[in-house]
Amino acid sequence: MKKLFTIVASLAAVATLCAPTATAGNLVIKGSTTVLPISQLAVEAYMKAHPDVNISLSGGGSSNGIKAIIDGSTDIANASRFIKSKEVALANEKGIYPVPFAVAYDSIIPVVHPSNNLSAITLAQLKEIYMGKVTNFKEIGGPDLKIVICSRDTSSGTYETWEKRVMKKERVTPRAQVMASNGAIVQAVSNNKHAIGYIGIGYLNDAVKPMKVDGVEGTKESTLNGTFPISRPLFMFTNGWPKGDTLNFVNYMLNPQTGQKHVEKSGYVPLY
Repeated sequence: MKKLFTIVASLAAVATLCAPTATAGNLVIKGSTTVLPISQLAVEAYMKAHPDVNISLSGGGSSNGIKAIIDGSTDIANASRFIKSKEVALANEKGIYPVPFAVAYDSIIPVVHPSNNLSAITLAQLKEIYMGKVTNFKEIGGPDLKIVICSRDTSSGTYETWEKRVMKKERVTPRAQVMASNGAIVQAVSNNKHAIGYIGIGYLNDAVKPMKVDGVEGTKESTLNGTFPISRPLFMFTNGWPKGDTLNFVNYMLNPQTGQKHVEKSGYVPLY
């Protein structure tokens, strides 16, 4: 993964050096709901600074964003995971060559209702809960409450990272309540003292209680140094090397004085 991050960072540096003169136009950005808060702030500020550029932004999940790059219905695909080999193969069949740009870092934080006395959990316990083997919080030192599991849908990059890092390819129990966004999980957990869920670090607020994982708190520092066990980069993909307005917006996102300020403001972890 470190080699991948180095390659992406190198690509980002070249993109900044090769920026062309801005041209008027329209941009479409689709994909990850995890990256959505960052994009919302960036798009609003970018259009204010460049009134000749109109940007359409929507969520729908990482898989849908990458699918949109492949079918040509978006200029930029937001993704909270890296592109899969099978997606690359499909893209290449259609003459599409996805190029990744890491724009931020994130940690996936397990959360419970604020009234829950649990403040820490292990990866092994999370796996057993989501497999349906642990059904009451009291089994892991919490209150005597039957657990309501909140999970993301399979088109989500957050779900796929959770599946890889926590589930180790084991299936989430069919009893889990499947939700389409980080915001939906925040709402569900905040309204149900029986609930447990997982969200990107940028969605943390006082309505839910974050838990340490394997003794490590999910913070900016533990995300950047990789000690939090469920951390990851967040990406924007383009079709081939970006040009014109697409390249200008990517450069805006990578710039420490512009896009990276929006990353920090939205609660995620900047690249630098």
